[in-house]
Amino acid sequence: MRRMTAEVRLDPADLILPLFVADDLGESGKPRIIASMPGVYQHSMDSLVEICREAVSLGIPCVDLFGVPRSEDKDASGSQAWDPDGVLNRAIARLRDEFGDKLLIMTDTCLDEFTDHGHCGVLVTDREGNVAVDNDATLELYAKMAVSQAEAGAHIVSPSGMMDGQVEVIRHALDQAGYTDVAIMAYSAKYASAFFGPFRDAVGSSLWGDRKTYQQDPANIRESLMEVELDVAEGADMVMVKPAMPYLDVLAKVAEVSPVPVAAYHVSGEYAMIQAAGRNGWIDLDRTMMEALLSIKRAGADQILTYFALDAARMLIDERPRP
Repeated sequence: MRRMTAEVRLDPADLILPLFVADDLGESGKPRIIASMPGVYQHSMDSLVEICREAVSLGIPCVDLFGVPRSEDKDASGSQAWDPDGVLNRAIARLRDEFGDKLLIMTDTCLDEFTDHGHCGVLVTDREGNVAVDNDATLELYAKMAVSQAEAGAHIVSPSGMMDGQVEVIRHALDQAGYTDVAIMAYSAKYASAFFGPFRDAVGSSLWGDRKTYQQDPANIRESLMEVELDVAEGADMVMVKPAMPYLDVLAKVAEVSPVPVAAYHVSGEYAMIQAAGRNGWIDLDRTMMEALLSIKRAGADQILTYFALDAARMLIDERPRP
């Protein structure tokens, strides 16, 4: 009766699995645990293929790739981001060769993993002597990065840097290069959140300072709705709210007005808190995981990016009624 009358249902097809590939692990190195994210790893090329094979077998349709370059390969502009031999583009090509169109390959289209300062774009000094991100100079690099990812085989690019005009510039660059079929998932409502902390361990971030000048103020909702409207007008095929659970009100508002699919990113801090409490016996880890993901779906998410994707998919399959 409960199953028949449930208003919201989760399915493995709702889930997107974020994955990290590290250059210093080479082709066949063992995956390296991320201490602040139990159960999540930096992968070599071979272990990346294996975990993607498992995702496909569980019915997860999409992975979101983040590159972790060697520290000595980072520079002020993040030039490894569009290098065909850079770690992220090699990983894209490897997965496309292995899986073709059986697995959607989404890629993080941002410079923060590749810059030696850890910010999402090119830095300049303003008239008052303050260091800031140069929005327009950064857009040119995002365009190069997106085209290089499409050339490597990405199905979806996901600009996460929150630069004004990024979707329009990337859409134009992709179309000009002949990649009209490559979709854009825009990080439209990405907040300057404390919940991102463990992620910066995962990508070996070099960040100094903060990103409050280009990520959104946690106090604001109307700003998010405006950003969604702008991104859709510029050509976004999907939009995203990040983080998810602390911003379910924002997610619900975005889902009400968006004419395109809406994703939510269940971020590293959310994942780490549930893992820590579960491993300490303070909560039931599996039940809390599923309740968290169900709340995100109930609030209006069409897709959920989550580090729990494999565990959740296994549970969903196990719970299916058998004939």
